[in-house]
Amino acid sequence: MNAKLLIPTIAASALWAACSLPPRIDLMGDPAVVTAATRTIVIAPDTTYVNVTCGEIVKFVVGDKSFAWNFDGADYLDKFDLSQTAPPGILDHSVIAYVAANPLYAGGGDGGRHGGGHGDHGGGHGGDFTSGSGGGHGGGGGHK
Repeated sequence: MNAKLLIPTIAASALWAACSLPPRIDLMGDPAVVTAATRTIVIAPDTTYVNVTCGEIVKFVVGDKSFAWNFDGADYLDKFDLSQTAPPGILDHSVIAYVAANPLYAGGGDGGRHGGGHGDHGGGHGGDFTSGSGGGHGGGGGHK
């Protein structure tokens, strides 16, 4: 290989690898004790997504197991796969957590995230329906 091409090739490879990594767990929030949760969401086998709000502590029930997550992560992280944060052996399929901006910290402009939900995933939490396992809630329709 030409020596002039070696350094740019290595640099491009390193940049590509860094861009393809999933976000760090600490940017998604923190594990929480189940008793600290202020909401509970049941994840069924057909659940594909859940809607939460930044700042919430949510208990997730999967069959006879449960875990809690404090959604206090980075403001720019608006979605991630819960299987990245769930304890091993609890989630057996991908469930995307769509994280809405905390209205307490919106400050007049939040880049369009506040209350809008994600695409057809609904606006805000509207009622009690908070997961993508049939039907919709808030301002959007059902989406799987």
